[in-house]
Amino acid sequence: MSIQMLTRIFLQYGALFIFLLVLLEYMNLPGLPAGIIMPLAGIWASQGKISFVTVMIITVLAGLLGSWLLYLLGRLGGGLFIPWYLKCFPGQRPRIEKYLEMLRKKGAMSVFISKLIPVARTIISIPAGAVKMDFLLYTISSAGGILIWNFVLVGAGYWAGDAALKWFALN
Repeated sequence: MSIQMLTRIFLQYGALFIFLLVLLEYMNLPGLPAGIIMPLAGIWASQGKISFVTVMIITVLAGLLGSWLLYLLGRLGGGLFIPWYLKCFPGQRPRIEKYLEMLRKKGAMSVFISKLIPVARTIISIPAGAVKMDFLLYTISSAGGILIWNFVLVGAGYWAGDAALKWFALN
């Protein structure tokens, strides 16, 4: 999907488009990575198409919803999936069990830090649900990490707005 196509779709669907793309990205579904989606939303905000605060609210809410859906998946299916996975890949048992134990003991900090690491930030939701981490604690720690991650990416697009648009126009 080209920058021009994304721009056309954004102009047609606006905030709903940002919400949908970020939601899908936080559900770890194929599509555009956060490193493209959120800076682009920041660029649009820098151009006055939408406010920076609105973009942040939309992306954090979409990130939370996507994270909650994966948490729910882990909560409902983790008890079946983890034993199956360990049976298929027995060599990974010590590492997976160590990771799950760490998540049980230091869940909030583990989730918060994971939300700041590419790939881990979406995957962490499934094991957090599987170990039945307290949902409110999960939500608070997720929201903190999501807010920081999204602020950095959307902010990068916002503050590089004009320069980024000129660069895209040349390439």
